[in-house]
Amino acid sequence: MELAEEINALLKARKLTLATAESCTGGGIAACITAIPGSSECFKGGVVAYSNEVKSSVLHVKPETLERYGAVSQNTVSEMARGVQALMGTDCAIATSGIAGPGGGTPSKPVGTIWIAVAYKNEISFFKQEGDEGRAKNVQKTIKNALYMLREWLK
Repeated sequence: MELAEEINALLKARKLTLATAESCTGGGIAACITAIPGSSECFKGGVVAYSNEVKSSVLHVKPETLERYGAVSQNTVSEMARGVQALMGTDCAIATSGIAGPGGGTPSKPVGTIWIAVAYKNEISFFKQEGDEGRAKNVQKTIKNALYMLREWLK
């Protein structure tokens, strides 16, 4: 069974719902989940929040968070996950924000630095992905890591 199929089965079995807030993955996580027939029973929707403006206005990431920590931070993905969870009224949420490349990196946040948050009810976990393998691989690796994180919560 593929990872997305397993997640859909776990969500359905536990009668849980999911939403996504994606920046660097551009909707890739939502696409993986919704490629599975019957996913509409558990997947409510997603927001591709590529700009800080959307992170703030739609997902309610505080401007102070973005100013102090930046879009690529544990604090920001936490607020993104909680924001989409509230917006969609779901049990679970996944949020991603990072520097997929090839440009945009800095000495403190090099290309390949990506934060993932998975919220499950009132709990939240984080993962900082590092290492540049090229834009496409960075994004695919993030999608897979985010789905693995959610699966661990659901098991």
